[in-house]
Amino acid sequence: MSRHYAGDCHGSSRNTGLVILATFLFIHGGLGQRVKVETEVLSYPGQTVNLRCSFNDPSGIQLTQVTWIYEPVEGERVNIAVYHPNFGAHFPETPLKGRVTFVTNPPSLPNPSIQISDVKMSDEGKYICEFATYPSGNELGTTSLIMLAKPKNTAESVTAVAGTKPAVVARCQSANGRPEALISWVTTANGNASTVPKTGADNMVTVVSEYLLVPTAADNGKDISCVVTHRTLTKPESFPMKLAVEYPPMVTIIGYDNNWYVGRTNVELTCQANGNPHPTTVKWRILTGEMPDTVVIKEAKLTVLKVDEAVNTTFICEVKNRLGTGKEQVTALVREWCSIRYQPPPRLCSGSAEPPGC
Repeated sequence: MSRHYAGDCHGSSRNTGLVILATFLFIHGGLGQRVKVETEVLSYPGQTVNLRCSFNDPSGIQLTQVTWIYEPVEGERVNIAVYHPNFGAHFPETPLKGRVTFVTNPPSLPNPSIQISDVKMSDEGKYICEFATYPSGNELGTTSLIMLAKPKNTAESVTAVAGTKPAVVARCQSANGRPEALISWVTTANGNASTVPKTGADNMVTVVSEYLLVPTAADNGKDISCVVTHRTLTKPESFPMKLAVEYPPMVTIIGYDNNWYVGRTNVELTCQANGNPHPTTVKWRILTGEMPDTVVIKEAKLTVLKVDEAVNTTFICEVKNRLGTGKEQVTALVREWCSIRYQPPPRLCSGSAEPPGC
């Protein structure tokens, strides 16, 4: 049967500001184990942690000695603290010597809790409280010390050029955290994330995640967010961004209504273009020859002051930016005025007169 309690943050004056989250575990009954320990303790570097241990219900049991054993994440077990009622406390030569002590002086054999001061990232691992007893033999309990380091999280949008191959369009980094941060992406863009963790000094982990897609003009300006989840954060940290995709100008000509007739005045064509970076030049030309005298051009707008046969041609608009040129064309069909003005009525009888010509 298991019971869970909140961890103890009490200790010496060196415990100021200590962050400990602990869970107590009791194991009774058929297994015969009576050692009470914290299953997990969380701490930041530089703090002081208490690792609690007690022998529950020692009636009928003779406790002869207790040993605290440290099992690092990588490496072999070492004894860090030993207490015998006749020979006292002993602290073997380990990286923890000078920083590990029993909570009480003299130590209590049934309650041999220890305290580790100035904890380091390298202190992470398992701490085993092992009792030598008679007649049942050795009994133990294990506490996992998990070292925490709050990461520095950053994100940036990466400018990409529209093309046919995948490219990085956003990057997110969670630097020097412990344990490893989890990075996820939220976007409507059709891409995939590549995430790589790297362990550095003091077992701290830097996680870099890149979002890749085959960039298109339609992706420019889309929303994307990097979301970092970490044990030191009360809630996930989100970084909203906009995708930046560069592409050559995309051009459209509007204004032609297929009703240009001789004599019509002030008809207009407008060259609309979008691109990233913003288009720098707009140029109008016709398919052959020089621009008619009746045409006036002002930037993206072309105006025909008076329609005549000279504008019975194909108009081309070319737009440039740093990446290239986009163009569109429209062919104007000039019609005679009479074909618009006069529609002959149906013939009433065979003797009716023909309508006059234009």
